Amino acid sequence: MWKVVYIAQTAEAAARIKEVLAANGFLTQTKTTNSKHGGVYEISVPLSEAEDAYEVICENKFQL
Repeated sequence: MWKVVYIAQTAEAAARIKEVLAANGFLTQTKTTNSKHGGVYEISVPLSEAEDAYEVICENKFQL
């Protein structure tokens, strides 16, 4: 089971989040939603890793 840990407004932001998570050893999935209106990108990680992944995102928020 997967949990959304971040919603990015652009493909570039989604790629940066995925890079940060991958550098810290997390598996990620990206899903584009509402693509008819520009869309947003949902970044998901395995449910068991969601809390840790969110902490990594928060720790790196100024670098994203």
